[in-house]
Amino acid sequence: MPVKLERKHAFPLALAPILLALGFVLFKLYTASKVTNPETGRVARVALSPEQEQRLGLEAYAQVKRDEAGKIIQSGPDVELVKRVTNRLARAAAEKAVVQYNWEVSVIQSHEKNAFCLPGGKIVVYTGIIPIAKNEAGLATVLGHEMAHATSRHSAERLFRSQIVQTILGGVQGSMMDMDPAQRQTIMGALGAGAKYGATLPFSRKQESEADHIGLLYMARAGYDPREAIAFWQRMDEQLGKGSPPAFLSDHPSHNTRIGQLQTWMPEAQKEYNQHHNRAPAA
Repeated sequence: MPVKLERKHAFPLALAPILLALGFVLFKLYTASKVTNPETGRVARVALSPEQEQRLGLEAYAQVKRDEAGKIIQSGPDVELVKRVTNRLARAAAEKAVVQYNWEVSVIQSHEKNAFCLPGGKIVVYTGIIPIAKNEAGLATVLGHEMAHATSRHSAERLFRSQIVQTILGGVQGSMMDMDPAQRQTIMGALGAGAKYGATLPFSRKQESEADHIGLLYMARAGYDPREAIAFWQRMDEQLGKGSPPAFLSDHPSHNTRIGQLQTWMPEAQKEYNQHHNRAPAA
């Protein structure tokens, strides 16, 4: 009677991709560049150097300007308003900044209610956000938030975390190569959804909240009444609140959560404002 030999090595071999992935993750966590946020003190790991970030930001900014070439406005009240607020916020951000940025802003004629700041300090503002901003302090709420994403190096931090997640998922997928393809696809889909809703989106909301916090400090330091930030988000809630997804499905906090957090940070911002609001802003 033939003897059937057991493949005692099969289970450890299946685990090998996971172990390799975890080893690589540990190596990345140990060797990654760390940055300390000068405003909050939070330590973050990043996947890019400041020079790499700025280069990518410049490339993206050039692409935006090519795509929107016919809509970019060079002069007029909206451009003057945006540049005035940006200059004041840039000086406020520079007071504690570790990396100094060459801020640049483009204003695009559009009904789109949006603004963003690319890595390295290149800002795009759509005129559709200006009526909701209502005044300089409202616009400072928007731009302070966006500039805080750049100074906090959130893009480089997101890239690092994305690399970690993809490495782990790749290790898990490699360990299931002998599994039925349909079953493997189902499991990977569930793991991908778990990573998105359990890690990626909550982390994005954490970055958004940090940008709200730092942006509030920037606007107060620049001499804008930080209480206007709450008024701005109340207006945004009226404009967009009905179409907002539940917070756990979004990469942004709900407007109510945002307003509550701003109220928590308000004493700190008010202190900054009281220390700085008597400064006469430079032209």
